[in-house]
Amino acid sequence: MNLRKIGVRALKAAAKGILVYILYFVLSLFLAPFMEMVPTLQQSIEAFVTLYLILMVIGDFLADTIYHYFFGAGKSLFVIFYLILSLKSGVVSTAFGSINLLVDLRLFLVIAMLLSLLGLARSVFQAINFMNEKASITVSL
Repeated sequence: MNLRKIGVRALKAAAKGILVYILYFVLSLFLAPFMEMVPTLQQSIEAFVTLYLILMVIGDFLADTIYHYFFGAGKSLFVIFYLILSLKSGVVSTAFGSINLLVDLRLFLVIAMLLSLLGLARSVFQAINFMNEKASITVSL
């Protein structure tokens, strides 16, 4: 593998990570009033975005390798487990002074988990296809 390809991949991964972080930063400005009402929400979202960005940048850096698909599957599994942990199985309750607010997010949780499972299946099938192509190239030589 030549050094130029590695540099281009690193630059591409860094640029994609920076663009996603800028998008998060702009969206957080619009959601700032809501985040002030729920103080732990901002920390939770920042932790999610940070870990997701790390997995995304490493996965993009490892493009054209089998590890790229491992990190894609890892991203999908991370989203599933993070949603389960942060949404407490879909029912979230919080208190605002004398008002108790109970929100049922189970439908959202199921939809998000199904979409993440589709991403996981996509990564697995892409990894199988990648290995199949590598094996056919090896056999034809």
